[in-house]
Amino acid sequence: MQRYDRLRDILRLDPDKDFLAIYRLTATYEFPWDFARALELALFRTYAVPSIGGLLAETAEFTDRTQKRYDDTALLLDAVVEHGFASDTARTAIRRVNQMHRSYAISNEDMRYVLCTFVVIPARWLDAYGWRALTHHERRACANYYATLGRHLGITDIPGSYEEFEATLDAYEEAHFGWDEGGRRVADATLDLMASWYPVPLAPAVRGASKALLDESLLGAFRFGAPRPRVQRLVRGALRLRGRAVRLLPPRKAPHYARQNPEIKGYRGGYDVGELGTFPVPGAGGCPVPHPRRPAGADAQPPA
Repeated sequence: MQRYDRLRDILRLDPDKDFLAIYRLTATYEFPWDFARALELALFRTYAVPSIGGLLAETAEFTDRTQKRYDDTALLLDAVVEHGFASDTARTAIRRVNQMHRSYAISNEDMRYVLCTFVVIPARWLDAYGWRALTHHERRACANYYATLGRHLGITDIPGSYEEFEATLDAYEEAHFGWDEGGRRVADATLDLMASWYPVPLAPAVRGASKALLDESLLGAFRFGAPRPRVQRLVRGALRLRGRAVRLLPPRKAPHYARQNPEIKGYRGGYDVGELGTFPVPGAGGCPVPHPRRPAGADAQPPA
């Protein structure tokens, strides 16, 4: 197989009917590393909306149990990609997400904005750093995939195309990005988590490199100091060089799912999709608490 053969296969599929197959090929064969980084950045952006960042700080889940929340979010989203909407595993994952969301007063507009980040930020990341950009065909399939996921999550007024997702995201950020102490705490905890994946002496460099990828609107919302121009050029240039190098590699022969990422730290012995996430106690104000571990059953996954 040559470097662009899989893209030719993708372009033979229908983005309105085969959107799951296209998204799976794009995310797990063509760009698994890039999608992981882009979705991290997508979630990071949501903290700059005070109603989102403040709520996440209030639950303390993203500040006190940051690694677990990272793992659970990635694995729940990944279950749908890997197994498809009709599978028992995906239905369990979607049910878990809905159970958690229903425990809090989250507006439809905030939910829709988060959905927009999943569509738009990976495309923008690949425009800047990928070994190739996403085609219009892939963008359309991605929009259809997340529109379907959004309907399963009860979100309404979902954009009808990639372009509408992008316009909705830009307008929402323009209107709602702003300072919130809780959102800043969640952002700091996330940067600390990313730094923890590397040897301790590299932690300051990792934090600095992460901030160098943020745009002015994000830096302003979190009141982060502007990165040094030299550092910003170095980090972004290194990512562009990586993209050019990956273009020269042979295509991936097997899919790579999020559960296989080394950043997933908490489930080395496997996991049950139905036990991921938080389990709010009825009558306790929606305060999430850990759920007792049950023996792995039919939904058990192989070790990450």
